[in-house]
Amino acid sequence: MNTTTPTSDAAGTTLTRHPPESSGWVGWLVFAAVLMILLGAFHAIQGLIALFNSEYYLVGPQGLSIHLDYTTWGWVHLIAGTVVLVAGIGVLAGQFWARLVGILLAVVSALGSFAFIAAYPVWSCILIALDVLIIYALAVHGREIR
Repeated sequence: MNTTTPTSDAAGTTLTRHPPESSGWVGWLVFAAVLMILLGAFHAIQGLIALFNSEYYLVGPQGLSIHLDYTTWGWVHLIAGTVVLVAGIGVLAGQFWARLVGILLAVVSALGSFAFIAAYPVWSCILIALDVLIIYALAVHGREIR
């Protein structure tokens, strides 16, 4: 379906505007936004687990790359996960700020997951892979979701 929007310029000449063509990358951006929402939910769940059951993890706090107790780590995951979730919704809405936040938080998430790899290796590797996909889609093709 080809829709056009007639408009007029200052001289009264009728102009026809065609909507911008969307590429196949829009699907990938929606995929990245949904991944951000999932990643945010996963981080929030991981944070809640750290807050309520710190014995769940394979390594004690002293065996981590970053020496934090699991309560602090839980709050960091819970807050960051919520921010990523909100940014994912913003990406779906085509917001530029959400793309920037998404890229920055995906980088931070990948680094944090790497630091957390001794405590929960499989989960951390999954989160790192999701972060890389999000960074690629948002950085390379982010403008196309408008």
